[in-house]
Formats: sequence, C-alpha cells, structure tokens
Amino acid sequence: GAYTSAILMEHADINYLLTLPVAGLVCFLFGFLFGLPALRLSGVYLALATFALAAAMPQFLKLGYFEYWTGGVQGLVVTKPDPPEILQSMLSWFHLKMSQDMWFYYVTLVITIAIYIFSVNLLRSRSGRAFMAIRDNEIAASAMGINVALYKTLAFGVSAAVTGIAGGLGAIAVQFVAPDGYTITLAISLFLGMVVGGVGWLPGSIVGSAFIIFVPNIAEGISKGLSGAVFGVILFFVIFLVPHGARQVAMVAQHLLGHFKKR
Repeated sequence: GAYTSAILMEHADINYLLTLPVAGLVCFLFGFLFGLPALRLSGVYLALATFALAAAMPQFLKLGYFEYWTGGVQGLVVTKPDPPEILQSMLSWFHLKMSQDMWFYYVTLVITIAIYIFSVNLLRSRSGRAFMAIRDNEIAASAMGINVALYKTLAFGVSAAVTGIAGGLGAIAVQFVAPDGYTITLAISLFLGMVVGGVGWLPGSIVGSAFIIFVPNIAEGISKGLSGAVFGVILFFVIFLVPHGARQVAMVAQHLLGHFKKR
C-alpha cells in the first residue's frame, strides 16, 4: 500500500488522495489471491504463512528488477502535500495558518473515521454476519449454507485493503518508503495491538493502536536503556490482568453499569 501510493505520486504525479483507493484496491487483490492457497491452512499454520509473507516482501522489493519503481534499498522520498490554496486563503482572513502536518492529520482523521464507519456497516451486513459465523464455528456456518472458502478469502482481501490504505497514509506522513521500514517487528507490533484491543471488537482497534504508539514512549520515559524490558513488563501485566484485551474491560464495565442501574 505504501509503495503503491509512493510510486503513483512520484512517478505518475497523481494526487495523493487518489492514490489511497488505488493502494487499497491493489492490496485487496493481493490479499484475495494470497487467501486462495492459504485456505488450506488453519490456526497457527495460517499465522505462520502470513508472517512468512511479511518477512519475504521487503526482500522482494529490493530486487533490481523493480529498482526503478521502488528505489531498491534506497527507497523512495515522498512529497508531503500542502493544504489546499482555498483553505489557506480562508484561514488567512482569520490570521491563521495550517501546516502540512496539521492538514494531513485532519485528512488521516477523516479517512480513519470513514473506514471505521465502513467496518461497522460491513459487520452489520450479510457478509459481516457470515464472517462472524465462520469465526465462531466454521462447521456450523458451512452447515447453514455459507460459502466458507469465499468469505475467508474476502476477509483476507478486505483486511489487506484497509491495511493498504493505512500504508499509503503512513508513507505520505513519513515522506519516505523503504523495504527496511516494514520488518517483521512491525507485523508483531500490529498483532500486539490487536490482542491488547481485543480480537473481533472494532473499538479495540483504537485502544490497541494507542497502546503500541504511546506505551513504548512511556517505557522509554521510565528507562531509556531498558525501554524494551519495561514495555515487556507492562505488556505482561496487561495480558495477565485482561487476557481478552480491552474488550474484556468494556464487558466488565457494561456489566457493572447494568448492575448499578438495576439498583
């Protein structure tokens, strides 16, 4: 997703907003195609297959065949967009200015909210109910007439599309994209965010994101030399106290609130 946006912006001179849906579409196709052979796997073997893909992709991008497009090991420098001139002129009436970072923050915020609303509506749709049925009991879902293979592959595609848009936004925000920026450590961090937030709970994506962004900074503030160890201890206590993540905390809070209302 990051490379799709970067290549379209720098080589084809396409507007950054237009590159994001293209990045999502490209990643959807890759995710869908990867999901087809991955259907033969399940459980931990499926997780290992996805991690193998994450480990192989950076090396693939370094190949000389794609160096003209990807920049090879050197990567690509991405130009951060300026706020629209109309907006700048409107703000000038009030003696205000908007920086590139502030403008892109609001762009990212709007896209994030749009994706979240899309995800909520998707889960409420027929396809979303099929996803949840397969997650809860694959055999029962198949017995009810759900095409398990199709919906599993679609799940790969949709998740890859959302991640692709995020990758495009990340490349524009950092103004640089290189193979070494997408290591297995990043994949593990995203996995940790999912676990801490609560698997299968949409608000947990926000909690998990906040955890993997802010907690390492807190750990570094406690001890710069042992920031990794401090982060590990914090993560251990979080998993030990709430093994089902933030979703478990929300369920307990909802139960207590219902109990007090009855009183």
